[in-house]
Amino acid sequence: MRAIVVTKQGNPVAPNIDLQSSWPDPLMARPGEVIVKTLCSAFNHMDLWVGKGVPGLDLDYPRVSGCDGCGEVLAVGDGVDKDWIGKRVIYNAAVVIPDRARPTDPPASTMCPNYELIGEHHNGAHAEMFACPANNLAAIADDADPIEAAAFGLCALTAYSMMVTKGDLRPGQSVLITGIGGGVATSALAIAKHLGCSVCVTSRHQWKLDKAIELGADHAILDEGQDWSRDVRVWTHKRGVDMAVDSVGKATHLSSIKSLARGGAYVTPGCTTGPDANTDLARIFWNQLRILGSTMGSNDEFKEVTALFNTGDLKPVIDKVFKPEECTSAYERLEAGEQFGKIVIDWR
Repeated sequence: MRAIVVTKQGNPVAPNIDLQSSWPDPLMARPGEVIVKTLCSAFNHMDLWVGKGVPGLDLDYPRVSGCDGCGEVLAVGDGVDKDWIGKRVIYNAAVVIPDRARPTDPPASTMCPNYELIGEHHNGAHAEMFACPANNLAAIADDADPIEAAAFGLCALTAYSMMVTKGDLRPGQSVLITGIGGGVATSALAIAKHLGCSVCVTSRHQWKLDKAIELGADHAILDEGQDWSRDVRVWTHKRGVDMAVDSVGKATHLSSIKSLARGGAYVTPGCTTGPDANTDLARIFWNQLRILGSTMGSNDEFKEVTALFNTGDLKPVIDKVFKPEECTSAYERLEAGEQFGKIVIDWR
């Protein structure tokens, strides 16, 4: 089958990308899994990490990435309901890895799951077919747009889990989203507006701010390296925002903390500018702030957020659609950070 292959680890990534026509087919579905014919697949920042190499993870090359995809189920393994065959689906790339239980272990009541990723630890959806655990599937309508469906899954799940489940965002509250333009940030904007929240966004690019305003953002700040928390305070009449969604990391962390109202939540799913941020502990304890890290989400959360896609309440932002033959250009666009929304490969 055809597959977009990361031939070797390197930085930049795009020169190491090749569309190959003889990548091995998934021969049969293993117990608990399905084989999916890919209609469209979509990019995440994780595709770049797979190309560059993931710290602490020993990956073999060549390999196929792709944490998001939409397709039709071709075959099912033992233990999987045959009604899945022919269904149009998207999938949660996060596969739970059970922890070893020892007799002396303390209660695991508050432990988060340990995940491996389809498209990172395992070959992903940037191919004409891929394998997936049936428990990670969510069905979509037969007439759903596969481009939108492929672009929806992981980013919407990540934003939903950190904002709604962990962050406990309430309707009508105020939200700050840094670095608007990427898939998680645009998903966060859509979820916040769905809940009737007022939203402030930041970006280093005015054109991205303009697009965010078109999508419903209420206030926009051009980030030129200044402490823009004062601007957020002015916008909120000195109160501060109830939630800061920050995947930028080091460059925006302190301004985000200083923008929060008393009891506010700082939620982070990533740190593209680095993990070693300066913070303000006095502000954190005095204002009783919450700092929450979040990675992807559960299959139940995935089905919840997919229900909002199926009803039309949430839609992803599409940046650009490429054919498989244009895969190097797709990686170049992702690597340059030029996109606003999701980059998609159309396999049809």
